[in-house]
Amino acid sequence: MLKFQIKRFNELSTKELYNLLKLRSEVFVVEQNCVYQDVDGKDEKALHVIGCYENEIVAYTRLFDKGFYFDEASIGRVVVSQKLRAKKFGHDLMKVSIEAIEKEFNTSKITISAQEYLKNFYETHQFKQTSEMYLEDDIPHIQMKRS
Repeated sequence: MLKFQIKRFNELSTKELYNLLKLRSEVFVVEQNCVYQDVDGKDEKALHVIGCYENEIVAYTRLFDKGFYFDEASIGRVVVSQKLRAKKFGHDLMKVSIEAIEKEFNTSKITISAQEYLKNFYETHQFKQTSEMYLEDDIPHIQMKRS
C-alpha cells in the first residue's frame, strides 16, 4: 500500500525534491528515451502528490489550479516507478490526485495531456478524449477531460 503526502513546493525537503526529480528522470527521460527539459520552472506553482512505498518515492503527480495550463485544473507528470507498476499503484495515485484537486482547487473539472497509449487507463478514472493525437516531445499525446 502506498502512503501519500500532498505538499506545496516550499514544503518539500531537499531529499524529497531530489527523489521525485530522480523518479521523473528515470521514467520520462531514460525509460522513454526522451530528451526534454523536465525541470521546467513550473514545480514551484504546483501541488505535489507523492506516493511512498517502503520509504521510497515510487509514484508522483503534480497538480495545477484552473487557468495555469488549461481552463480547468490539471494533473501532470503522472509517474509510477517501473519496478512497481504491476501493483497497479497508478490507480491509487490518480484517485488521490483527483481528490486533492477537488479539495484544494474546489473543482471537479480536470484536463490532462495524456500519453496516447494510456488512454484506457485514464478512461477508468472518467476521463474522455477531447482531441486528436498530437506530438509532445515526440511522444503521441491526447487531451482528455473529466467533469
